[in-house]
Amino acid sequence: MPAVANMMLADSLICCGKTLPHKARSFADLPGANQAELLLAELSDAPCPFAPVPADRPLALYGAGNLGRLARDHLKSVGQEFVMVIDRHARGLETQPCWSGVTLLHPDDVPDKAKRSTRLAVGMVTSPYVPLEASLLDSGFPDVVPFYDLAESFRHLHPLSNGWFAAPMTAQDRKQTAKVLAHWHDDTSRAHHLQFLAWRRLREEWTFDTAPVTADNRFFIPKLAKALRGDETLLDAGAHHGSVTEAFLGHTKGAFRQIVAIEPDPINRAQIKNTLRRLLPDDARVTVYDWALADHDGEALFHSGLDYASQLSDTGQSRIVTRTIDALGIFPTFIKLHLEGAELAALKGARQTLLDCRPLIATTVYHNDDGVWKTARWLMETLADYRFLFRNHSWCGTGAVIYAIPDERAA
Repeated sequence: MPAVANMMLADSLICCGKTLPHKARSFADLPGANQAELLLAELSDAPCPFAPVPADRPLALYGAGNLGRLARDHLKSVGQEFVMVIDRHARGLETQPCWSGVTLLHPDDVPDKAKRSTRLAVGMVTSPYVPLEASLLDSGFPDVVPFYDLAESFRHLHPLSNGWFAAPMTAQDRKQTAKVLAHWHDDTSRAHHLQFLAWRRLREEWTFDTAPVTADNRFFIPKLAKALRGDETLLDAGAHHGSVTEAFLGHTKGAFRQIVAIEPDPINRAQIKNTLRRLLPDDARVTVYDWALADHDGEALFHSGLDYASQLSDTGQSRIVTRTIDALGIFPTFIKLHLEGAELAALKGARQTLLDCRPLIATTVYHNDDGVWKTARWLMETLADYRFLFRNHSWCGTGAVIYAIPDERAA
């Protein structure tokens, strides 16, 4: 379906304050390579009845957790008002300073008139979306949408990119995606990749009974954690506030050779320095850099001040230095990348380092359509004798991570 027609259809589905519910599909068995290709054919060019959601009605936010706070700050930064925040734990959150001045209500306390007059944007990805949407519709909210689909309407102002829609697949897309599906090391990876594709292509929530989404081990799934040694050099790129570095220290019991953290956002960088001072005071093995990673050395626009959504973007107002990993002069044995869409460029700028050092790799792939097949295909074509895994660590097409483990470290 052409993009304009798709947008028109989506607009028709949100008129009169009502939206089309999302579909769910459950599979009892994990897909092998052949079954995965058949399922890919089903979703590759089917029409998607959804599109980015406009803010043409009064808005309310559902969820007062981390994503709810990001949603609040996002709307404020683009000048978009919202009338209330709804959360099942609202009665215990009302006194928190972060919600000062905001109307915070339990779902049962929202008047029926307010339910009918608002578009409710769901800011939660830690649990399945479809059952939550169904529950909210049943309780009297007729217009419920994922927050990230709403955020897509403000991309010209704010670069948050977790709500992108994958276009119908070309013949090349389908061919390359099929190759990637066949090359994953296990059927769980095929299941999670298909789950990711189903949301991105069709906004359908596919689940596989024996391949659950696990939110508590992002970047440290068991197969990678078991490969960690006591002499690792960690490159933590997109280090944010240091949570991955802290988890790394836990998994290695504090034994490591070197930690290089890269965080270009000045507010985030100050926070990770505080984290490192707390965890590793005066440790000369730890370095924090303010560059952004790319496939070439140079400069680029950077949009700062967006917490974990800060990123290289044309919406940015400052220019920062970009570096390639190959130019850093380090020899990482574990590379973690969370760069809000710049992961593939950073990997291309690390090609020689990857070949020379053969590190463990954990890279996010959910910020743009490189995650459909391009990042995985590049890794699979570049790195010989590696095991490649795909895991989802949250819902609504987010939290997707590719893991690459050298065969010699997978025993």
